[in-house]
Amino acid sequence: MKLDGMSFFQLASERMTWLGARQSVISENIANADTPNYKAREVNDFAQALDGAREMSGLAVTDAQHIQSGNTTPDGVRIERDETAWEASLDGNTVSVEQQTIKAAEVAGSYRLAAELYRKGHSLLTVAVTGIR
Repeated sequence: MKLDGMSFFQLASERMTWLGARQSVISENIANADTPNYKAREVNDFAQALDGAREMSGLAVTDAQHIQSGNTTPDGVRIERDETAWEASLDGNTVSVEQQTIKAAEVAGSYRLAAELYRKGHSLLTVAVTGIR
């Protein structure tokens, strides 16, 4: 993961964007907990997402007849099959609601931390510029 030339605020913002994408995938997993043969999904690591965002330029639509993707995942974020799923039910579904709940709580805590760091950084800049607390 390269952090050269990346500001603290950009890093915090990208982290919150990645966490939002991860929370979306978790909620989709929970919504499909009773769907036969549904396989739990997960997003790639944050470090991989950062590296991927710098390397990816996206697909170019060069013709009006090209089908545009409805994918709303941020650059660098890949949604993959969750290989750490706890169990599979008899109908082939690999979503464990308990595991997804734990992941959702982790994401919420990480998001709060990133938002607080972002707020503290803003406060430090305000003090540095104005000298007023």
